[in-house]
Amino acid sequence: MKKTAVLLYPQYSEYELSVALSILMQAGKPVITVGGSIQPIRGEAGLTCIPDTTVDEINMEEIDSLLLTGCMDIFALEKEKALLDFIAEVERKATVIGSISSSPYLLAKAGILKGKKYTVGMTEEAREKSGVFEQENYSDELVVQDGKIITGRGRGFIKFGVCFGKALNLNFDDNWYRE
Repeated sequence: MKKTAVLLYPQYSEYELSVALSILMQAGKPVITVGGSIQPIRGEAGLTCIPDTTVDEINMEEIDSLLLTGCMDIFALEKEKALLDFIAEVERKATVIGSISSSPYLLAKAGILKGKKYTVGMTEEAREKSGVFEQENYSDELVVQDGKIITGRGRGFIKFGVCFGKALNLNFDDNWYRE
């Protein structure tokens, strides 16, 4: 079974990944964490993770999906060419890409959201200022799926995780995640 790559970067949001990761575990779907380097990465809640591999070293043939979380300052990553190149390369091969909170900015920066409906955890002013979003394709919905791209706002992390699992056709009990 191919793996889901989870892209990590400084100040990544742990809680936004929680349901999606739980669903992947419940379904027995392998996960590989990926970073810009193999150095420990501290999340916004203070949890530190050491990536399994880097964007330069990952075997792209091993993955079929990508999961991105928001972070405290997504604009700090705009010059991280290796991360953006990795995202663009995965998009060409992946069956599903899930991006929540501020991370759809990285998808837009990598050119993946062109012509796609999306949502993002950013104000209209921040979206306009970024210069990478197509405003006409923005949706206020908590979670938006357009083809293989799933975007969500941070507070929609439960619905986002369930949508990601269903898009991968995973066998899991979504009753675990009902409020």
